[in-house]
Amino acid sequence: MAKPQEKVSFGERLKQIGQVFSFTAKQDKWFIPLLVAAVLIPVALTVLVVLLTGGYIWIPVGIMVTLLAAVIVLNLRSNAAMMNAAEGQPGAAASLIENMRGDWRVRPAAASTTQFDMVHVVLGRPGLILLAEGHPQRVRGLLGGEKKRLSKVIGNAPIYDFVIGTEEGQLPIRKVRTTLMRLPRNLTGKDVNALDKRLGALMARPQMPKGAIPKNMRPTKGQFRQQRQR
Repeated sequence: MAKPQEKVSFGERLKQIGQVFSFTAKQDKWFIPLLVAAVLIPVALTVLVVLLTGGYIWIPVGIMVTLLAAVIVLNLRSNAAMMNAAEGQPGAAASLIENMRGDWRVRPAAASTTQFDMVHVVLGRPGLILLAEGHPQRVRGLLGGEKKRLSKVIGNAPIYDFVIGTEEGQLPIRKVRTTLMRLPRNLTGKDVNALDKRLGALMARPQMPKGAIPKNMRPTKGQFRQQRQR
């Protein structure tokens, strides 16, 4: 059973906002100037309206507009800063989709190599979506193998595949969310549940990462003899 979501206190919420503010200010040089403009412009307009009309009722309206403008700037610039920081980070695409709204069922690094190439499997109303991250040449083969393996259990469900990156023909990390949201809704909720069970049964079999095993992960000679004696 899913655990009920814990309520976040007001102090904890302020702490989170402070962390987002600090992170965005370090990543985006235009954040502070834009935030200052978002605050000063509504304040100046509110003062001007009050002076011209003498209606103090415009003060709370101005305060609300100022707060709204500041929140919009913080939201937009912080999302852009996070996307910039996520580019090139292994597993960034899977983490991004896990925080998206809607019924998106993510299996991070369903296929991977020891060079940190990986294919994430995403199941949603559009169908099955494969997102590949890593070296373009190596990850193409990994993506093709995973697509062939999963095609045995998905039936007639549509399958989409994307390679995350900034080169021509690749999908930038900042466009992952909008790209997935624009895909047609080909499956019903029942179809998604049935397909999720079939995928779960297939992926219950562990896969070893492809590629040479690093030396620090290889068993010692003593461990190898013990395994042979069992």
